[in-house]
Amino acid sequence: MQLEQRIKEELEVNPMLEETVPEENNTVELESEEKENKDDNTDEFSLEDYYNEDEYIPSYKLSTSNYSSDDKRSDIPFSVGSTFHEYLESQLGELQLDDRQHALASFLIGNIDDDGYLRRKLDAVVDDIAFLQNIKTDEVELIDLLHKIQEFEPLGVGSRDLRECLLLQIEEKDLHMPAIKLAMNIIKNHFEEFTHKHYDKIISRLGISEDELKSAIDEILKLNPKPGSTFSDPANRASEQVTPDFLLEYKDDNPILTLNAKNVPELRINRSYADLIDNNPKKDDNSKQQKELISFVKQKLDSAKWFIDAIKQRQNTLMVTMQTILDYQKEYFKDGDDKKLRPMILKDIADVTRLDISTISRVANSKYIQTNFGIIPLKYFFSEGMQNEAGEEVSTREIKKILKECIENEEKRKPVTDDQLADILKQKGYPIARRTVAKYREQLEIPVARLRKELN
Repeated sequence: MQLEQRIKEELEVNPMLEETVPEENNTVELESEEKENKDDNTDEFSLEDYYNEDEYIPSYKLSTSNYSSDDKRSDIPFSVGSTFHEYLESQLGELQLDDRQHALASFLIGNIDDDGYLRRKLDAVVDDIAFLQNIKTDEVELIDLLHKIQEFEPLGVGSRDLRECLLLQIEEKDLHMPAIKLAMNIIKNHFEEFTHKHYDKIISRLGISEDELKSAIDEILKLNPKPGSTFSDPANRASEQVTPDFLLEYKDDNPILTLNAKNVPELRINRSYADLIDNNPKKDDNSKQQKELISFVKQKLDSAKWFIDAIKQRQNTLMVTMQTILDYQKEYFKDGDDKKLRPMILKDIADVTRLDISTISRVANSKYIQTNFGIIPLKYFFSEGMQNEAGEEVSTREIKKILKECIENEEKRKPVTDDQLADILKQKGYPIARRTVAKYREQLEIPVARLRKELN
C-alpha cells in the first residue's frame, strides 16, 4: 500500500511517467527487457538511497503477472475500516465535555496501545500535555477522564494493567451469581496467587472447594486480557484480500516462480513528453524559455528512468532471493512436508546471492509465497539445525513441532517439565539439553509447566 501511494505521487509530479495498459497479463521475469529508445545509462541505481530502510517496500508490484482469475488461495482476511483509536474517538464525541476536557481525553486515547492499555504513567502524560498541547493539568483531572474512557467499548479499554482490565469487565457481569462474585474476589484480593496458579493457597484462604474455584476461574477465562485485539478480529470485522508476494506453481514437476503484482500498474516513459524536444519546431531557439523547457524535460526524464531502473533492480533482488530459497528447500516445496525442511539461516542465502544479510532479513520478514499447500511467510523457511542420534542434520523447526505436540497432549493437571520434555525428545532420537528445550519452548511462546497447570 505504501508503494502504491508512492507510485501515485510520482505519477502526479512527473509527467514523464505513465501507466501501461497491457493487452494481457505478463509475468515478471528475473531480468526485465529494456524499453525501446531507452538511453544508455551506465550509472548504478540503488533504491536503498531513496526509500527508508525501515519501510521496506515490495516494489516488484510495479509489473503485472499471470495471476489466474479462478485462483482462490490468495485470500487472507484482515481488518479494515476505521482504526481502533478512531473507534474510541467516536465514543468520545458522545460525552458532554468542554473543549479543554475533550483535548485531554483525546490525548489519553492517543496513548492507549493496540492491546487497549494505557501503560504510560499519568505523571509522564501530564508533562507531555503541557509540552505538546500547552495545557496545564494534573493526575487527578486525567484519572477522572480516564474513568470515563474506561466505560467505552470494548470493555476493559484504558486499563493500566491486567488486573484493572479484568476488574472492569467482571464488574459488568451479574455479581449475584456465586461464581462471578468469587471471580471478582479473586481478581481483587488474590490476583498474584491466581496469575501464578497457586490454587491451593486460594482454596485455603477463601475456604472454598476446588469445584467452586474452577467455576470462578472459568468465568475469569471468559474475560478478554487484550480488549483492543477484538477490534481487529477478522471474525468481527470486514475483510479484504492480501496478495501474496510470490507465486509458486508446478508444471510437469518443474517449479515456476513468479512475482505477484496484481492490481498494480507497470510504469513506462511517456513518449509524447520524451519526444517533445525533438518535435519542437523551436528546438534551435536559444531563448531562455526554450532552455528552461529543455532543462525541465531532461530532469523529469532522468528522474523517471532512475525510478523505473531502481525498481527493476529491487525486482531482481527479490526474485534472486526467493529463487535461492526455493532451490535450497526444493524437497519441501514439492508437498510442504515439514520433515523435508532443511536447516537454513540468513547467511546461507546471503552467501549464494552475494547480497547483504540485512537485505535477506528484510525480504524474509516481510514477504509471503503462495504454494499449492497454502500461503506461507518466508521467515518460516529459516531455522537452525542440529544432528539427531543417527548423525543426520535436522531442522530445529521439526524439533519444535514435536515439542509443541508433547505439550498439547500433556495432562493439564500435571504439565510436563522441561526436564521431562528433554527425556521425551531424547527417546525420539533428539539429544537436547534441558536449557535448549526451555529456549525452544520460549520461542514457541509456551509458558513453564507451573503456569500451564489447569484444574480438571
